[in-house]
Amino acid sequence: MTDPVPHTDHHAPEGLRTRGTLVVVPGRGETRTTYTRLGRRLAADAYRVRVIDAPDLDSADPAGALARFGALLADAVEGTAAEDGVVGPLVLIGADTGAVAVAGLLGRAGFPGVRQPDAVVLAGLPGRGAGAVGGWEGELEVRTSCPTHRGTLTEDAEVRRGSLADAVPDALLAAAYEGDIVVPALLLVGDDDPLADHDALARRAKSLTRARLAVVRGAHHDVLNDLQHRSVAAETVTFLENLRNDLVPLIGVETSAW
Repeated sequence: MTDPVPHTDHHAPEGLRTRGTLVVVPGRGETRTTYTRLGRRLAADAYRVRVIDAPDLDSADPAGALARFGALLADAVEGTAAEDGVVGPLVLIGADTGAVAVAGLLGRAGFPGVRQPDAVVLAGLPGRGAGAVGGWEGELEVRTSCPTHRGTLTEDAEVRRGSLADAVPDALLAAAYEGDIVVPALLLVGDDDPLADHDALARRAKSLTRARLAVVRGAHHDVLNDLQHRSVAAETVTFLENLRNDLVPLIGVETSAW
């Protein structure tokens, strides 16, 4: 049976003015439930958060897959609109193949109806040829060391186990790593992520005009949900707040002993 509501919403606390709209795009094997903790935390900072289903990146028709994802994304964004329209800034947050789809879509032209976001967060972009090995325990080891996140993944019957072994279409990886992303981008990666190509990510960040690459110490592939999720959420919120200030940091360190 098809889910009649293919998204999950998290709203800003009552009485607070919404500071922007965030659309979260999961990756391989993940469900909307995977991002409940992140969605609630970002919403608590007065952002409107919508989590959609992970994109189906058909390796036989990567261009068609990207177009279909663009149409679904456009519907999801417009569905957040209030009387005055979608509350900006609009930021897309993609994880794993969700990040590939977001970056690939923005790096290619010719998809009418897709609203240009004001910024993107790309978390755990996989490298070429990277895949998980072993059974479920091995996949959990690749994904996270957070016991709560491990429990969420294990207890969710909709999580597709073994999915990290699925190949990501080369055409979509090329679009993600080589396309021109003109909006500000925050790239997040764990330094213990075995699926990441860290050198390629560094080159990608340097190739973009407004990009920041943040490396999370000790984090694995599910960098948004790993043991350091509070710090990662804080880094994301800092990016969002600076975005509202034309990327000028709101806090500058005058002096520090650490």
